[in-house]
Amino acid sequence: MSAALEITGFLLSITSWLITGSCLANNSWKVSTVAGSVITSSTLYENLWKACAKDSTGVSNCRDFESLLALPGYVQGCRALMIVSLLLGLAGVIVALLGLKCTKIGSGNEQTKGKIALTGGVCLIASGLCCIIPVSWYAYQITQEFYNPIYGGTKYELGPALYMGWGGAILAILGGAFLCCSCTGGQKGYKYAGPGQRNQQNIYKASSAGETKAYV
Repeated sequence: MSAALEITGFLLSITSWLITGSCLANNSWKVSTVAGSVITSSTLYENLWKACAKDSTGVSNCRDFESLLALPGYVQGCRALMIVSLLLGLAGVIVALLGLKCTKIGSGNEQTKGKIALTGGVCLIASGLCCIIPVSWYAYQITQEFYNPIYGGTKYELGPALYMGWGGAILAILGGAFLCCSCTGGQKGYKYAGPGQRNQQNIYKASSAGETKAYV
């Protein structure tokens, strides 16, 4: 059962890392449709790195954010947390691979492998938290601007990249939890008696019986 949990958690961790990377690279963190005539209608969309516009003919023009200090604080925070999430996720995948019982990489001791798998699971849970926080923070800013009647800028809606981020974060947390559960579930406090100990125990019992008979 613990081996199945480990493999499931490892597969979920790889999937979550790929989805989180795709989320960070996706252009559509927020999307807005500016409707005018058929000729002038365009779609505006942004991510953490650039702003793009696509007209009705399908031609897209993107502009990178030039100044880091000129960006809003939440965009800078989301950038940092997403990068940390990717780094922690990669570290968690590598450490979890070393801690799998079905692999011969690293230590052959099961207790040591369990501790390594537990470390990988903790890294993955931290990666999921570092991903879900910026995605939710960014979505909160979008909804606040959308429902604010005083806001005079362009109002955006939630883009598909945010849903990818939520999905990747949930998979990372689940994968880390499975790895942690497989580590704690495999340690059962059972002491194995080796062949030498069994022989000694049998010899001791035989001698005790002989002494009892001689005494009687």
